[in-house]
Amino acid sequence: MEKYIYNENNGLWYELQGDYYIPCLTLPEEENQPIGIWGQRHLQYIKANRKGFYTTLLTKCELNRHLADVNKQAEDMFYRLVKQLAEKEGVTEKLKAENQMEWVGRMNNIRNRVTEIVNAEIIFA
Repeated sequence: MEKYIYNENNGLWYELQGDYYIPCLTLPEEENQPIGIWGQRHLQYIKANRKGFYTTLLTKCELNRHLADVNKQAEDMFYRLVKQLAEKEGVTEKLKAENQMEWVGRMNNIRNRVTEIVNAEIIFA
């Protein structure tokens, strides 16, 4: 038996695997965009909790683009909210110059709260 055969009816190549011919299917190349921490968190979430959605994105070759979009949205939201909360709560460069430890503590508090907001609104939505 031949290792590869071509079916003219459907235009597919088949490879012999044991006693069966399996179609030689490949996915088209996906545009490769860098994925940050937010995109990676979203990927872990959809792999574990939304398997159908993950499979659909993967087979349509849209997974990388989707993760890059989620990452961009999450980063923008994170930096915007950190800036707004810092201004609202008076965490300024003046406080940083006068009392660095208090500034670090308050900024860490703001960053932790904003991380929870971004996770709830974008990453795990």
